[in-house]
Amino acid sequence: MTAHQPEQPTGPENPGRTGSQARPQDGGPSPVAGLAAEYAAKAGLHRRHDGQVDVLRSAGGVQGIAESILPGLVFLVAFTVTRELPLSLVAALASAAIFTVVRLVQRRPLTQALAGVAGVGISAWLANTTGKAEDFYLPGFFTNGAYILAMVLSIAVKWPVAGLLFGFIRNEGVEWRKDPSRVKAYRLGTWIIVAVLALRLIVQVPLYLMGTDGLAALATTRLIMGAPLYILGIWVAWLVTRPAPKPGPAD
Repeated sequence: MTAHQPEQPTGPENPGRTGSQARPQDGGPSPVAGLAAEYAAKAGLHRRHDGQVDVLRSAGGVQGIAESILPGLVFLVAFTVTRELPLSLVAALASAAIFTVVRLVQRRPLTQALAGVAGVGISAWLANTTGKAEDFYLPGFFTNGAYILAMVLSIAVKWPVAGLLFGFIRNEGVEWRKDPSRVKAYRLGTWIIVAVLALRLIVQVPLYLMGTDGLAALATTRLIMGAPLYILGIWVAWLVTRPAPKPGPAD
């Protein structure tokens, strides 16, 4: 899940108040509610004016998706053509650094670009240290596993991540925790995101273990199962956690 600074939309359900500003109906926010609101804001999910989640923008928009995809693609192409690991790693780092320069020119926040450079830097350092090209993709497995662990723990402690993210977009705050049906829905939504992350590991770890023979397939699946699969997973989770429509006035 990526962290982008969300905009402050006004939702149709609660004019003049954003999802991250929603407050419990029974008074001021509890410390846990405040932490949940902060988490939802930092998670970078955005809401359209019609109250629906803006999945593309939440994934960073076209530029953000390019920032997450291009370094890995550049590395794969460079290594496939040259078979020179150091040169391929430098090319990947350079492509990540370019996005930082672009954001500087655009005067946009550098958080995502710098995080991307740091991530590519760690991957490049590891691959260069071991001399194995496939190790360029190894840190992603640990990051993926950490997200899975955090989400499973959130379900276990009855604060499912999907509820923290979507609850504030929908102006539910943390009031959804008082409704067993909403808690159940958000647990299911969180399991869907966990399934997406677990699927990445199930598909990609065997390819990694194949060494350079599986490198092309590993890099390709990383591209396909990166932002595109994330967008699909978030959208499905959003749909299955929709509140039941309220009955209209009697005729």
